[in-house]
Amino acid sequence: MRRTVYLLSLFLLLAGCQKKLTFENQTYNKKSSLLCEDSCPEINMSIPIAKGDAVVSDSINKKVFSVLKEIIYFGEKPYTSKDYDSLVSDFIGSYEKLKTEFPKDEFGWEAKIEGSIKYQTDSVLNIEINHYAYTGGAHGYQGLRSLLFDPKTGKAITNNQLFKDSNTFKAFAEKKFRSKYKIPENHSINATKFMFEGDQFQLPINIFYTDKGLLLYYNRYEIAAYADGPKELLIPYEELKNFLIIH
Repeated sequence: MRRTVYLLSLFLLLAGCQKKLTFENQTYNKKSSLLCEDSCPEINMSIPIAKGDAVVSDSINKKVFSVLKEIIYFGEKPYTSKDYDSLVSDFIGSYEKLKTEFPKDEFGWEAKIEGSIKYQTDSVLNIEINHYAYTGGAHGYQGLRSLLFDPKTGKAITNNQLFKDSNTFKAFAEKKFRSKYKIPENHSINATKFMFEGDQFQLPINIFYTDKGLLLYYNRYEIAAYADGPKELLIPYEELKNFLIIH
């Protein structure tokens, strides 16, 4: 009887270990050799792939891939790629099609994507996507994307789900933002050359969990000129006790 109980406990333990959520970084690379010599257009990606519980990992992996498709494409709409291999091939294929049509023009295309686990607890998983792409013009574009998940279900967490009351937190964050960037309370939020839409403070699309606190991150162009770079505001967790639901 004891042996049966022992074997059953061992089986349950092993089953639990197999379902534990883990990540394995996978790399994808594609380089063109069409009418180029030294600096041939290239795309490199390193992406954390979720392993373990099939339902949870599948949900996370699908969301990450869908976001990468929003970032890496050329033209009016995202590629119809079904996996990462076809995504990098489609990107290089766009360059080669353009190069074939305009062989005398110079196209120094490049794309670099690096995904990493920014923060992970029993209640929240934060994946950061650091991306850079250049497909012509004066300069490329570098940015950060924050993807938040419930590690128990694999479902994405929206920014609104983070706070007890989004409007109350937004008002609090605006005071912190004004203080950091020295914007007087009796002046508009764009008084010091920020470019918030409608001259109204808004929370960023990307909110990161860090060891020190919640990071509000505005990429280039979101609220300021490209030359001014990204803008950020770190709020310690101690100041978020009355606002934050998930930590």
